[in-house]
Amino acid sequence: MRLLIYIHSLENGGAERVAANLANHWAGIGWEVTLVTVAPQENDFYRLDPRVLRIALNLAGGKGNLLAGFWRTARRVQGLRRELRRLRPDVALSVMQTASVVLALAARGMPELLAIGSEHNFPARAPLGIVWETLRRHAYARLAAVVALTSECADWLSTHTRARRVPVIPNPVCWPLPKGEPLSDPANACPPGRHVLLAVGRLSEEKNFTSLVASFARLAPRHPDWDLVILGDGPLRAELQAQALAAGLAGRVVFPGRVGNVGDWYARASLNAMSSHFEGFPNTLAEAMAYGLPAVSVDCDTGPRDIIRHGVDGFLVQPGDCVAMEAALDSLMRDSRLRERFAARAVDARERFSIDKIAGMWEALFLPGPVAVPDAARSRRHAATEPG
Repeated sequence: MRLLIYIHSLENGGAERVAANLANHWAGIGWEVTLVTVAPQENDFYRLDPRVLRIALNLAGGKGNLLAGFWRTARRVQGLRRELRRLRPDVALSVMQTASVVLALAARGMPELLAIGSEHNFPARAPLGIVWETLRRHAYARLAAVVALTSECADWLSTHTRARRVPVIPNPVCWPLPKGEPLSDPANACPPGRHVLLAVGRLSEEKNFTSLVASFARLAPRHPDWDLVILGDGPLRAELQAQALAAGLAGRVVFPGRVGNVGDWYARASLNAMSSHFEGFPNTLAEAMAYGLPAVSVDCDTGPRDIIRHGVDGFLVQPGDCVAMEAALDSLMRDSRLRERFAARAVDARERFSIDKIAGMWEALFLPGPVAVPDAARSRRHAATEPG
């Protein structure tokens, strides 16, 4: 099998991690895998197997008016089309929405190529603007399939685009996670004997860490042996640090920044929290559970309800219900037996979202034969809610 994966970059991010993990997996079973990015290779955060051919189009960056954006996109279409003609892959897979539009345009007139797009956000909560929305609506008809992470996303794509087929395939979870730079020792931020409530994500508005810090500020007096650690970086870092300081939580709310050994932090923590306004399919939530962390998450669109089994390995709370969020966190912070019971089931995520299982769903889509990837709700139930 000759496979080409196209994505904007391999910088730090959930979709980028998935692209790298799948590329490495398929290279490891003997496929000829090429990974093409718009951004330069020196920006890569994730490591690729040496057997993966790495190509950078070096066409990233640049802002301007509508005309400038048109020519920038046209150059990317031309660059990808050139690589498709040169490498002649059996399958080309694009990761994320604008990359999928570019692939749909670049693959025109190549009937021998199986071109498949994929979405990694819930489109209803992440609008692209009128130009890209129009392009997506029409261009997706050129693709053999557009893969969604959840049934909600699949329903939206089926309704709002001309995609011919919209199977649901969740993201895989690698356990244990590989390590890379920058390395950060949890012991430097988490003194022995203290419990850690861990959250992971970009420090930006959609992750709603402001609400999580506020909830922890109200819980902290009742749980003096607990600290909150928020891993990641982003535009709201200074604001969040100031919020914690103003709440009198200096030393109890820690912001280590971006780390390349997040698995060590999952292993050190006692509980995971997710406060997002919206998600696509939150890799960090599934990863935390694979490491045996019970979880509390806002039941936002989309993803958490496909990962957490409420009352089995974690709790889901309604968006905007701060009282319920604090009650769920409080119940797990004060009850070690409940944490242990949830943790024993949380590790089912290792199998529920294993790289072998999820890659197999992709392979059923790639390869000819009688096996078909289930669509929408059937796939969601099978992949995300079956007992471990």
